[in-house]
Amino acid sequence: MLSFVGDKGNKQWIWLAIDVLTKEIVGVYIGKRDEAGARGLWDSLSAVYRQCAVSYTDFWSAYGIVFPKKKHKAVGKDTGQTNYIERFNNTMRQRISRLGRKTLSFSKKLSNHIGAIWYFIHEYNASLSIN
Repeated sequence: MLSFVGDKGNKQWIWLAIDVLTKEIVGVYIGKRDEAGARGLWDSLSAVYRQCAVSYTDFWSAYGIVFPKKKHKAVGKDTGQTNYIERFNNTMRQRISRLGRKTLSFSKKLSNHIGAIWYFIHEYNASLSIN
C-alpha cells in the first residue's frame, strides 16, 4: 500500500504479510517499493513462516527475486488469494487518517508515520486474541 510522508514526492510503501488462518499481521516493512523493500518484508517474517508458509503476492518482480521459488506464488486479484490483505489495507485506510488517498492528514516525519502504523497493527493483532 502506498503512503506519503511530508509531501507526495516522499513515497513510502507499506509491505504487509498476513496469516490467513488467524488474520494476524505477521510481517511488516515500510520503505521503498524495490528489492530492498521485498527483502525487508521477508526479513520481518519469523523463521516459522519463512520455512513453512507459502506467500501469495501480486506480480511485482521484487517478490520473485527475494522470496524462494518453492515458497512463493504470484497470483492475480481474481484468484481471491490476496483478499485478506486487500481488506486489511482498506481497514488501515479507514482507521489511520494519514493513509487516506485524499486527505489533509499526513505525517511530517517518517518516524511518526511508522509509529502510527505499528501502533495500529499491534492494536489490531491484540484485538484478534480477544475474540
